[in-house]
Amino acid sequence: MYQTSIKEQRSPDSPKELDVELRKVFKVFNGETAVRGVDLSIRQGEFFSILGPSGCGKTTTLRLMAGFEKPSAGEVLIQGESMNHVPPHRRPVNTVFQSYALFNHLTVNENIAFGLRLKKRPNAEIEERVKQTLKQVKMEAFANRYPAQLSGGQQQRVALARALVNLPTVLLLDEPLGALDYKLRKEMQVELSNLHRELGLTFVMVTHDQEEALSLSDRIAVMRGGKIEQVGTPSEIYDCPRTPFVADFIGETNVFEGRIEATNGSTLHVLTNTGLKIIVQPKSQQDELRNSQEIVVNVRPEKIRLSLSPPTGQVNCFEGRLKHIMYLGASIQYVVELLSGDYLSVKLPNTTNKLPDPNTPVYARFATTDCWAWQK
Repeated sequence: MYQTSIKEQRSPDSPKELDVELRKVFKVFNGETAVRGVDLSIRQGEFFSILGPSGCGKTTTLRLMAGFEKPSAGEVLIQGESMNHVPPHRRPVNTVFQSYALFNHLTVNENIAFGLRLKKRPNAEIEERVKQTLKQVKMEAFANRYPAQLSGGQQQRVALARALVNLPTVLLLDEPLGALDYKLRKEMQVELSNLHRELGLTFVMVTHDQEEALSLSDRIAVMRGGKIEQVGTPSEIYDCPRTPFVADFIGETNVFEGRIEATNGSTLHVLTNTGLKIIVQPKSQQDELRNSQEIVVNVRPEKIRLSLSPPTGQVNCFEGRLKHIMYLGASIQYVVELLSGDYLSVKLPNTTNKLPDPNTPVYARFATTDCWAWQK
């Protein structure tokens, strides 16, 4: 057997070492800074995603890891060794592109074997490794077909196989599912997750799809303007965003602007510009807000509850009327116009057979721990 999986090579009891490090990395193109002092530490065997809007520097960061771009300053390390002067073909990484970049004149078998033939590996080894990799991606039956004879999902599997057959330390994924339709994309997400778990390989994925990053990743780095805004687990990124940008970019959020009227122990009493009185129990990183006057409060739509009668003894409870009701299948999206004139987006599980009528009076409420605040 020529191919040994990464999972077999690494003991599950071994310490969590770093496979990829970026230290104060900058990249400048024609005077424009695309990556600004990025520091990243990616652990051995984790699924790490770099998430952000178009133009934020995420693809450039991935290309710096791959060696397709050289840093203007800083250092890129893989398994503790500097890669600044190592060309792409000598780095222990392989990249899967959104466009797949398959050779149309070669069969699936020949596409996967291409890199091994460039390295002049023995024919017997090439044949065995290609066979095993085809099995990993469930493409054995398509070995003699050409890319044009394959579906988009099948082409994606071939692109993955071509990268995996070289036994890279790190697999780099540049919007790998971006060209697929919604249903196929969901299926491939499951397959990609299973493949990562089976191989124990380090995956680094660039994506602009928040749901994709949240569902697949062990950790996520959110980028904006060439900088890292926050690194954390999916739950940390979603439930404890550290900046207004992260809160707004990851999922949906309702935003209130106002000022601090008083502080009481562990809570902030906020008066919004429209007259709402909101009580916020700040997260630990928000303690500095006690000395701030102008403030922004955010609350997720799914954290808000609705009732037809006023609940007793509830803080952060506001009267309003239903303006729009959108049936989404598993959930229902409500838009509530409060008496203050604010509009709230509310998302609730679909647990009813009958939806309320628009203009129905309702009360919207949320807990003090379900909102965040930042200095404006």
